[in-house]
Amino acid sequence: MKLIKVAAASLNQTPMDWRGNLARALEAVGQARSQGASVVCLPELCLSGYGCEDTFLAPDTLRQSVGSLKALLPATRGLVVTAGLPWMVQNAVFNVAALIVDGRLCGLVAKQHLAGDGIHYEPRWFKPWPAGVRETVDFEGVGVPVGDLRFVVGGIRFGFEICEDAWVAARPGVQLAQRGIDVILNPSASHFAFGKIGIRQRFVLEGSRAFGCSYVYANLLGNEAGRAIYDGEGMIATAGRLVAVGSRFSYADVRVTSGVVDVDVTRMQQARLASFQPSMTEDRGTVAVEFGWPEVALEVGEAGVAAWEASERLKEEEFARAVPLALFDYLRKSRSKGFVVSLSGGADSSAICCLVGLMVAQGCAELGVEGFRRKLGYIGELSGATTVRELTGKLLTTAYQATENSGPVTREAARAVAEALGAEHHELDVSGLHAGYVAMVAGALGRTLDWARDDLALQNIQARVRSPGIWMLTNVKGALLLSTSNRSEAAVGYATMDGDTSGGLAPIAGIDKAWLRRWLEWMERDGPSGFGPLPALAAVNRQAPTAELRPPERSQTDEADLMPYPLLDAIERSAIRDKQSPVEVFRRMRLLFPAYEVSRLGVWVERFFRLWCRNQWKRERYAPSFHLDDENLDPKTWCRFPILSGGYEVELEELGKEIARVVGGTGAGAGVSAG
Repeated sequence: MKLIKVAAASLNQTPMDWRGNLARALEAVGQARSQGASVVCLPELCLSGYGCEDTFLAPDTLRQSVGSLKALLPATRGLVVTAGLPWMVQNAVFNVAALIVDGRLCGLVAKQHLAGDGIHYEPRWFKPWPAGVRETVDFEGVGVPVGDLRFVVGGIRFGFEICEDAWVAARPGVQLAQRGIDVILNPSASHFAFGKIGIRQRFVLEGSRAFGCSYVYANLLGNEAGRAIYDGEGMIATAGRLVAVGSRFSYADVRVTSGVVDVDVTRMQQARLASFQPSMTEDRGTVAVEFGWPEVALEVGEAGVAAWEASERLKEEEFARAVPLALFDYLRKSRSKGFVVSLSGGADSSAICCLVGLMVAQGCAELGVEGFRRKLGYIGELSGATTVRELTGKLLTTAYQATENSGPVTREAARAVAEALGAEHHELDVSGLHAGYVAMVAGALGRTLDWARDDLALQNIQARVRSPGIWMLTNVKGALLLSTSNRSEAAVGYATMDGDTSGGLAPIAGIDKAWLRRWLEWMERDGPSGFGPLPALAAVNRQAPTAELRPPERSQTDEADLMPYPLLDAIERSAIRDKQSPVEVFRRMRLLFPAYEVSRLGVWVERFFRLWCRNQWKRERYAPSFHLDDENLDPKTWCRFPILSGGYEVELEELGKEIARVVGGTGAGAGVSAG
């Protein structure tokens, strides 16, 4: 047996936090050393931070990154360590992984496949390194190889796949296997999305099996730069078997996952593969480094995972962990002193309050109350809090803001949720402000405003008069105002700009309303494993969603204003995620929702497309939101659409003809409303 102990480190980094990023990298190296590991894989671009964006093209970012690398070297004596940073070669910036052996920089492996879709914009800053090419750069007066490299360290062969490299069909691992690689290191910055963990585990396992090697995967952790969330799972696999798996969504700054792999076993695995054909051509891309491997005791590698990972409601469990961790990091990295929510008693604001409550509960469960307070040490008001409930009361402030159209059901629901969580709750009456604005504008126009002519304006002013007070409360607290908009509302603009969209962060803007309501029902009955339910949500879940902006006698509900939420969300996925035309969307909706009358279905499809085009300007102005899946509507990171467009006029005419054909009517617009 030829045993070595390897480690994958998960780090909660911050772009351009030079001292902090280096300190966490050093801590990870120290933890790995204490666990007996000789090989330490740190995440992609961990020294600079992955989310530096256009500052990757700033000379000082490159200089500071190299300075951090120099500072890391002394801590790697007796170890093999890889750390990611940007590096300039021939006036182009590359995303590289530095391989350090026993305190000496031995080479820089450059990423070959750049992530340039979805939320990733790597080609804006970096160039892809061509396969098979090697250059030399100067480091401290010494020539260091850079490019498509492999390493033989003390007789053991190492290769790299840097994040996206492993996600493509022609992954570098194929060529690495032909060179008899023993260990593939994958430093990654792979953002969280629902269900994505299964894909990652498959390519790690399949890479180790098909390539006949051991595979070490390290990822970032937490909310690094504002929008993307990293779950921080480290993985070690060998010959198609998981040896070690790290926990996800940790509140710690550093998590190190280590395990023992047997190089002799993987070499014989390669030898047994009929498909394995070694490359016998001259190898100019391998760097040989002397290193004395320590004796390692055999370990039984059993990759255990948390019980919730096997839940039938995994999406609900992931949501209940990813967003609270993202809120925690956003809170401390922005140096805010807490969160403020305009709690209407409805689904959206109640869900956000639950997520803040889970943030405190989960953080304290992992770190302890004292450890949780320590990470928020800049908030002096937390010093006397000794329980989860007391901490929540210090960090979450809610306000129910009533107008004359607000009812007792939502008031009591808001009060019940705030009380159950332990939030500091206020009831503010803004009806006087509302009446004052209506009277002022009526006086300016010289006429009375009424619901027959001024419906939209009379609704919006109620939402907008709530904004100044909640902002003032937020400013007084030195806190962060959370916007309560969801993705379904964003799709059709069913929100009052500068009213309910007010806030510095929109934590659920990536979640559709229909699923959010199901999550709240799950939270009421079951809740996340280890934390339990919140029965007070019953007062929220038994209501039909309503903005409560029209007089009670008008019985306003969201779905009456728009369409049933499950249908709206299905139309959105087909039209925006799948890029289908109105006719194609209509045909799909007929299959998915056969109970709806054809003409009515056509009205709703047309309404969606018209509202979608009309409200792109609102989506451009929404507060930053968290990325959670490939159905995101955020125009800054995922879904680009023109503010001004032709509005699908030709396409909607085609829809009218399709509906006329189906119902047997005549005329291009049969069965389609004016929207």
